[in-house]
Amino acid sequence: MTAERVAPAWMHEQITAEQYDSWSEEQCAGIEVVDGMVVVSPSASKRHNRLARILANALDAAAGPEWNADTDFDVRLQDLPLTNRRPDDVVYRADTIDITPTRPEHVLLVAEVVLPGSETTDRLVKVDQYAKAGIGFYWQIEQAATGVPLVYTYVLDPATKTYRDGDVFTGVLKVAANEGPLTPHFAPESGAQPTVEYPWTRLA
Repeated sequence: MTAERVAPAWMHEQITAEQYDSWSEEQCAGIEVVDGMVVVSPSASKRHNRLARILANALDAAAGPEWNADTDFDVRLQDLPLTNRRPDDVVYRADTIDITPTRPEHVLLVAEVVLPGSETTDRLVKVDQYAKAGIGFYWQIEQAATGVPLVYTYVLDPATKTYRDGDVFTGVLKVAANEGPLTPHFAPESGAQPTVEYPWTRLA
């Protein structure tokens, strides 16, 4: 005799922000919430996780003391209906590190490393959601067949709450605090920050 597995109620019912906030960190790991419905994220590969970590390290080094760059935590896009996304990389205000949940007004940039099975979500759905939430910059990292990732960058148009295309990087990604259109607000009141270069060919 075999026992049938019954999916928990939260897998097929809308949840509220209050319910989600009562869950443990273990319950929230590996999921996102869209319009109150739980979405299980695809399992990531070691290559994906390594790429996300190295990018976060480069962003953190370029950001200066006012900003942090970290991986894999919730960003609360809206409370009703509840929508939480868990970007691969987030650049956020350093003075909000102990504030939960992280909200769009705390965030400068989010980045997603596109996974098999998440292509439409990362390339279309999340682009629209992050823009409407008012997040200034979105980076989409594609793991190309050559083994050298491509980084597509997008810059928010505040008037329309949509992203316009920025630059595309491959080979070497440059992250600079006060250079170019990608990161003009990393350290607006401080002097020039160092440029951080990461040769993506290390992942090939």
